[in-house]
Amino acid sequence: MVHLFLADGFEEVEALGTLDILRRAGIEVMTVSITGARMIRGAHNIPIMADNLFRRCGVEDSEMLVFPGGMPGTANLGLHDGLRKAMESHVHSGRPVAAICAAPILLGRRRLLAGRRATCYPGFEQELEGAVCTGKMVEIDGNIITGRGPGAVFPFAFAIVERLRGADVAARVKHDMLLD
Repeated sequence: MVHLFLADGFEEVEALGTLDILRRAGIEVMTVSITGARMIRGAHNIPIMADNLFRRCGVEDSEMLVFPGGMPGTANLGLHDGLRKAMESHVHSGRPVAAICAAPILLGRRRLLAGRRATCYPGFEQELEGAVCTGKMVEIDGNIITGRGPGAVFPFAFAIVERLRGADVAARVKHDMLLD
């Protein structure tokens, strides 16, 4: 199970585009609200009903943690202590984590990107402490996948699919979506 985390102010296209592609690839994904409510409002005031609440779902055994960007969504994610601990545990144990747009700062502020190639929304590079910022649409370095922003949703999501289910599954979904 992959867990995709939502906080008020998340970037809708990054969350929903990634979610859609992962589910098309047959990956079980649970959207998780870090607030006390399942209804979350995106950065552009689009309401989304999360599948579950953070306090009700165990993320310790998650196949991957996924963080969409957006502001103030990313800032709100960064305030959640339980989420921070889960993210740090995942990275340190070598399990995969993916963050797009502003969300790589969640990793960068904790030096979890130190010595790694990473990308993020332009202007947030200084928050990726110790990272080698490439400016590419998607960057994969070990167990961490980062994406630059809303325009990187497809390559970001397909990098996740390839990591979790392989290149053949990613190619099939691209073909089915008329992206090849």
